[in-house]
Amino acid sequence: MPAVTPRAAAVPALATAAALLLCSCSAGAGTDPHQNSTAAKSGRRLTATLGTAEDSRGPAPKVPGAREGGTLTIANPVDYTHLDPQKIYAGEAYSTSLLWGRQLTQYQVIDGRPRLVGDLATDTGTSSDGGRTWTYHLKDGIAWEDGEPVTAQQVKYGIERTFAPGFEAGPTYWPEWLTGSEDRTEAVKKYGGPKKDGDLEAIETPDDKTIVFHFPEPQSDVPYMAAQSSSSPVRADKDTGTGYDVRPFATGPYRIVEHKQNKSLTLERNPHWKPATDPIRHAYPDRFEFTFGKAVLNTAQEVFNGQGSGPTTLTTKGTLPPELISTVERDPLKRTLVVSGSQGAYTSDLYIKNDRVTDPEVRKAIHYVFPRQQARQVLGGQYAGDFATTLSSPAVVGWKKYDLYPVAPTGDIAKARDHLARARTKVTKLTYAYPVYSAQDDQVAQVLADAFAKIGVELVVKGLQPAAFDAEVFRNDAPYDLWLSTNSVDWPTPSTLLPDSFESHLDPLSNATRYANPRVDAELARIAKIGDARKKAAELIGLEETVMKDVPVVPFLYKSVSQFRGKDVGGAAIHPIYGATAVVDLYLVNA
Repeated sequence: MPAVTPRAAAVPALATAAALLLCSCSAGAGTDPHQNSTAAKSGRRLTATLGTAEDSRGPAPKVPGAREGGTLTIANPVDYTHLDPQKIYAGEAYSTSLLWGRQLTQYQVIDGRPRLVGDLATDTGTSSDGGRTWTYHLKDGIAWEDGEPVTAQQVKYGIERTFAPGFEAGPTYWPEWLTGSEDRTEAVKKYGGPKKDGDLEAIETPDDKTIVFHFPEPQSDVPYMAAQSSSSPVRADKDTGTGYDVRPFATGPYRIVEHKQNKSLTLERNPHWKPATDPIRHAYPDRFEFTFGKAVLNTAQEVFNGQGSGPTTLTTKGTLPPELISTVERDPLKRTLVVSGSQGAYTSDLYIKNDRVTDPEVRKAIHYVFPRQQARQVLGGQYAGDFATTLSSPAVVGWKKYDLYPVAPTGDIAKARDHLARARTKVTKLTYAYPVYSAQDDQVAQVLADAFAKIGVELVVKGLQPAAFDAEVFRNDAPYDLWLSTNSVDWPTPSTLLPDSFESHLDPLSNATRYANPRVDAELARIAKIGDARKKAAELIGLEETVMKDVPVVPFLYKSVSQFRGKDVGGAAIHPIYGATAVVDLYLVNA
């Protein structure tokens, strides 16, 4: 998910506006992987409802056939950039951190359908004062891994940490919304974090079980924002600073007993977690063993061939290697080990740094030369997703299909040359950066370079270490023009897309393309004041076309994901919000 900067939204309480969410996730391991991309084509949707207080009670509905016991291995190619809850800002990391962390609200998923319910809180929150005040009450019986009770003051402390230095990588909603600031930098000037400025008056904790948020402007999306990891409690006596990024203290069904960075992560049961308080999570395996560093292809071969720990292994970061697709499709038994589904609101785009590629005609040339079909084939063909023509995903409320610059999936060399010829400045060289996770990343880069060569443009490709990619590419003076990126809203409404990624004043982590259009800025300021949630959504979706006329990015895919699980791993399905295998439902068949 991209770093974001929210807008002050004068809208009624969120309970008055249902959010619509696309879901084509598999019901479990064994779903035909050929079905993984139908939803984006059909636009089929379902309602991501707000649950009631009754829905927010535990325990979570039992997974059919699940049993307790055993050790489950999750083999991922790389370690987590962040485990500190106030720094986590990626869908798969959100999903996995549910094993040890809890938030004010969270998504309960039943039969693939998401419903927002109270997690630490008894419900999804109560608003007053026109949406400027939100009140949450904590459930009884929720404890830390050492048995100490979770308190409202600890939730407040966790949220206060989002203001502090070092937390720039995480979501910025709490700092900005609580201070009425345009961006995090402005917010931090008003409050610098718990250890610097003490108490944040915008959050009130009248007792250990009540937390009240006072916002300068109405905020309708607080229940959704409260599901982010940044809403997790933190105990001041356990706050180890940078060390908390390696081993956070647990409130969920598991606790971290060992974390060897870039090597392994071991989880065991948290004896103080009470299922009766938790409508989201299960704790079927006795133990989770995460391994990091092995190539996805090697892990997949072990899983599909049942070698070593393959039967009890799955991946949540890796995807089905393209090299194995034909093998899997020929073997019905192997096909049952593929876990496929839509990645919800995720789209994949070719990003263009607009302050380097300043001429719209050059950006249109890039749009027409982009070899979507060839690139998708390298990434897994239909398993990778459906071709996109819009910035937002069909999962977003109010989504409307449009295609401003129609082009065949193979590209249109003639049109690309034509637009390049219209450019004010002759362009003969562009740079493309990409994180190197596997050989297919190099192959995509070569596909792009070959296509650009056909229009007389040398595409200089630069593979980067994944851990260094963001720091290298998003800094102001980074010498890169293009890169592929995944884009998503932070919850299933359009309120966190254009305002948080395409306003000109945003920092490079937010406005990664350096897009700047004064007319769009003015429209976003106007839309922010609309008092009707549905009208606001419609206006934002309509403005999207204005943005995309400038071609700040090139739409590529409405993303699907295909992961894999060992034959003894049950309960595997793609989370409809977080777009990765949902770990809280996993169990071992032969435990």
